Amino acid sequence: MNLKVLNRDIIKYIAMFTMLLNHIGNIFTEPGTLLSTILVDIGYFTAPVMCYFLAEGYHYTRSKRKYAERLAAFALLSEIPFCLAFSQLYTGEKIISFCGFNMIFTLLLCFGILYVRETVPNELTRGLLIAGLFLLSMFSDWALLAPMFTLLFARAEGNERKIRNAFAVGAAVFALLNFAPASGAASVILQLASAAASALGILIAGIVIVYFYNGKRMERGRVFSKWFFYLFYPVHLLLLGILRISIL
Repeated sequence: MNLKVLNRDIIKYIAMFTMLLNHIGNIFTEPGTLLSTILVDIGYFTAPVMCYFLAEGYHYTRSKRKYAERLAAFALLSEIPFCLAFSQLYTGEKIISFCGFNMIFTLLLCFGILYVRETVPNELTRGLLIAGLFLLSMFSDWALLAPMFTLLFARAEGNERKIRNAFAVGAAVFALLNFAPASGAASVILQLASAAASALGILIAGIVIVYFYNGKRMERGRVFSKWFFYLFYPVHLLLLGILRISIL
């Protein structure tokens, strides 16, 4: 039975929906509640999927320069909506303040990592430049993690076993970062369960990519889908930010 029935665009639409759930959970629900945990953890499906398709698409794009320019343009376009949506969460400011760079900026850095990896022949120089891009990501959304996923996927080079291992390693690192040590056996068990649950979205993303992704794009509506994926990010953040302010 062939399970590879999902094309790239369908998976991206799913990722946009889970991202929306994550952002709703982060902005509008009480942290620590069951609803908040479910919405936020489901949304962790999105970032590794975006990094996977960035690593995959890097080798197929007709113009790497135009790809980078497009990422840069939408990173700039998305910054005010990003800060509008998340200022209260990250800085406590009720209206708007700078709260770091948005995810498309992080993807631009990830693109830079792929470019350096491909074009810089000297191993030491290449390593230093990649390390620098990792450090720059600390000022943006999904700091360090998105570059790590991108590098893991690039090194996998389409090998299914390596891709599976990349998702497993990424999920383990993410769970470890979300583990907050607590006193008492019951508290430790609860924190371990919470950390493991936080990685479920990443593991599900891995299952979808490895076992259900057929390596194809939609036959129709490719242009619409391409621009929808770019525009959805700033537009939905702008709307969420306006809604957040209006219900203060």
